[in-house]
Amino acid sequence: MKKNKRVVIKVGTKVITAKDRTLDKERLKKIVFQIADLKNKGIEVILVTSGAIGAGMGLLGVKKRSTKLSELQATASIGQSYLMRLYSDIFGSRGYLVGQILLTQEDFNDRGRYLNIRHTIQSLLKHKVVPIINENDTVATDEIKCGDNDRLSSLVSDVCEADELILLTDVDGFLDEKGNTIPLIKEITPDIMKLAGSSGCDLGTGGMATKLESAGIAMNAGIDCIIANGKKDNIILDIIQGSVVGSAFTSGEVNLLARKRWIAFSSKPKGAICIDDGARTALVDKNKSLLASGIISASGNFRSGDVVKVIDSNEREIARGVTNYSASDISKIKGLKTIDFKTVLKHTGPDEIIHKDNLVVL
Repeated sequence: MKKNKRVVIKVGTKVITAKDRTLDKERLKKIVFQIADLKNKGIEVILVTSGAIGAGMGLLGVKKRSTKLSELQATASIGQSYLMRLYSDIFGSRGYLVGQILLTQEDFNDRGRYLNIRHTIQSLLKHKVVPIINENDTVATDEIKCGDNDRLSSLVSDVCEADELILLTDVDGFLDEKGNTIPLIKEITPDIMKLAGSSGCDLGTGGMATKLESAGIAMNAGIDCIIANGKKDNIILDIIQGSVVGSAFTSGEVNLLARKRWIAFSSKPKGAICIDDGARTALVDKNKSLLASGIISASGNFRSGDVVKVIDSNEREIARGVTNYSASDISKIKGLKTIDFKTVLKHTGPDEIIHKDNLVVL
């Protein structure tokens, strides 16, 4: 693994929750103390933490996770403030301040807000503060679902240009079909994906499948990733010191520029553009821009500047890109040549529906 100067650590709900479903304060303390030790060595740490809903359930004496959105949001609201108070107190005992950042998918969809996340984290790190990041479950509507903070941690790793992402869970790593830890994964193959399954827990929202997705996003950004057991003492220090623990996902060469990684992984598509076989060949094999003449249809309510999926005639997603035209405009000019745009739309615009510089073939 690389020499780490900046590390993102994601702590799962199962790691910091005791058997009675309350927060495990002793485990939380051990994790914080390890992070403080890293800080003392000059390593910058960004903490992505789950546990707000679990903490709220414990405070309310609720034993079963609600399926009602408003109840989840209320529970998260109660638990988040309590969770942050604990982090603040424990980090404070080691001489470090913390800064809370609550995010939703919309913060990543907008390029300007996405870059502002980076500036905020950079400023906190400059002041030796520990950024503590969580999904803003209190206001999120469609984000309280499987994998929120797993995916969030990988996006944060990319935006803040981390050297390594550590995903702490309650198992020893990524397991094979016999239940043995796979120590090193250089490529996420279909066979590896089959091993992931899709299980989660009733307190948290993620499973191993979401951790695998997170590791894949990190690897594409040139960031090494480790999945390890957060309930083991000194696990973070062991990882940083190079001990063989957990499952390591090694990153290769970064093939996508930062903006294209944002298009491919960070932003959520607002709709889809269906293209014919000729356009598919132009995009995939010839690195061309998407023109209206190859478009079959558009779906969704997207606007110019939004990220959209590009799907083929079999509805398979083949690319993502930033569209120059809205869904309603594309429905009018699909199949046409650029010279006809002004007649149909009553205004002129770019020749390309999606320029190749804003297009990522998946």
